[in-house]
Amino acid sequence: MPSPLRPLARLFAPAPRTLERETLEVELPDGRSVPLQRVRDPRARRMKLSVDERGARLTVPMRASLATADRFVAQHVDWLAAQLERFTLDDVPSLEPGITTQLPLRGALHDVHWQAGRFTRLDRAGDGDDALVFTHPARAGDTALRRAVRDFYEAQARADVGRWMPRYLPSLPRAPRRVTFKIMSSQWGSLAPDGSMALDLSLVLARPSAFEYVLVHELCHLIRADHSRSFWREVEARCPLWREERDYFHSEGRRLKATLRALCGKAA
Repeated sequence: MPSPLRPLARLFAPAPRTLERETLEVELPDGRSVPLQRVRDPRARRMKLSVDERGARLTVPMRASLATADRFVAQHVDWLAAQLERFTLDDVPSLEPGITTQLPLRGALHDVHWQAGRFTRLDRAGDGDDALVFTHPARAGDTALRRAVRDFYEAQARADVGRWMPRYLPSLPRAPRRVTFKIMSSQWGSLAPDGSMALDLSLVLARPSAFEYVLVHELCHLIRADHSRSFWREVEARCPLWREERDYFHSEGRRLKATLRALCGKAA
């Protein structure tokens, strides 16, 4: 018979502590100093050092001492340097009025023309011209410029999804409840149990066939919630070249995500 005290024990148990974050400087073997985000995580069971496009991160269990964490980093500093080098992208574009001459969209670079105006916005030039027009008042700050880029990319992404989705809906049990675009750190898309779909905004920078593949992938989760063979058969029936698109993301994915963050801001 279960003890009647267990529910009381859970009731009066201390609440789990939240994440504790701080940024440190770590010296690499070549003499450079790089930032390292140290995170104390109550859920962590072991020390973990990781590197992605956002930088280096050390996850530390609550029970571990900071001295132990420092020794762990020192023991893995060569690995850290190698990973940071792998994630260095030298040609990620910046966003500077009058200086940025091209912006990426749908797998290609488009010329950007800057002009003065009352409102900050980014538009297509129109009339068959592939160029983009960036209008902004002289007082527009970096935040307003990035917001305009994000709004433009989201409008373009929604137009693509609106163009592609109708051809797939007849073969699905239902339509997605809604589609949102986010700046994701690692995923390309997700489908919630209620049918809400989230897509990474950097997909609009990719070649269109790759973007459409991710849409198909998430739509097929309306049929199969797993990644079983049955699921992949559904994907292949709608996107026979899905393997090529997956390989494209393996080679270009980091650059796409880093480019979007450079132009719009950090991942959510």
